[in-house]
Amino acid sequence: MKKKGRNILKAFDLYLPMVPFFIFALFPLYFMLITSFKKDAELYDLEAVPFLIKQGITLEHYRLLLFDTPFIVWFKNTVIVSVLTTVIALVIALLSAYALARMKFRGVEFFGVGIFVTYLVPPSLMFLPLNQVVVKFGLSDSIWSLVVTYPTFLVPFLTWLMMGYFRSIPKEIEECAMIDGCTRLQTFIRIVIPVAKPSIITSALFAFTMGWHEFLYALVFISSTANKVVTVGISGELIRGDIFYWGSLMAGAVLGAIPVVLVYVFFMEYFVSGLTAGAIK
Repeated sequence: MKKKGRNILKAFDLYLPMVPFFIFALFPLYFMLITSFKKDAELYDLEAVPFLIKQGITLEHYRLLLFDTPFIVWFKNTVIVSVLTTVIALVIALLSAYALARMKFRGVEFFGVGIFVTYLVPPSLMFLPLNQVVVKFGLSDSIWSLVVTYPTFLVPFLTWLMMGYFRSIPKEIEECAMIDGCTRLQTFIRIVIPVAKPSIITSALFAFTMGWHEFLYALVFISSTANKVVTVGISGELIRGDIFYWGSLMAGAVLGAIPVVLVYVFFMEYFVSGLTAGAIK
């Protein structure tokens, strides 16, 4: 009994300090969820308790979002853009991170610093020159303008993220593979990529999340309703002048957050190991 009591006390001391952080992290999701189910009468009642539902649950906000707005189209556009940009940025970042981490050539340090400086440049400073590129290639007002421009801020970040992990991989395993007859490319594909799978998945998660939530470029480059993504479509169609459709806005936020939450739930193990392995090996 004493041992059981000590274990309970130890668990209590371990998890109790985490409760405030847990509440702080989940409160926005909780507030967003209950707001999406509130009736308009309660939602705009100044005397109602904002953190509870007292007048019953309604699905009217979800009905308005799904049937009175092209939310499904926005969702599809967001999926296409996020997946394509993640794949493109990941392939480019894999090659550049491996080259900077392993190969010795003139200017390697300069390229490494250049990529890091590029990562520090705010995207808000880049949309004007990128807009000229989009117009020149005839991609204005299409989702392909986002597929082309999103890698400009994803590639530097992913390269910087994976360089540390590649440097933590022992060179000896690559040298052994090349002694056995593998070329540099074969060694990279057959040896390095399987070993670096946690870092690759972590980078893909970050790229997918950043592409899914990006707002500025999607707002600047796309104007037609049918080509918008979720972030811009919801804010553009459900905020009309000084009228905010808060229930439907929160419903859109809930539905828009579900794919990202599911992705992190399924790949959480790789996500944690990918962030920590490069620092502790």
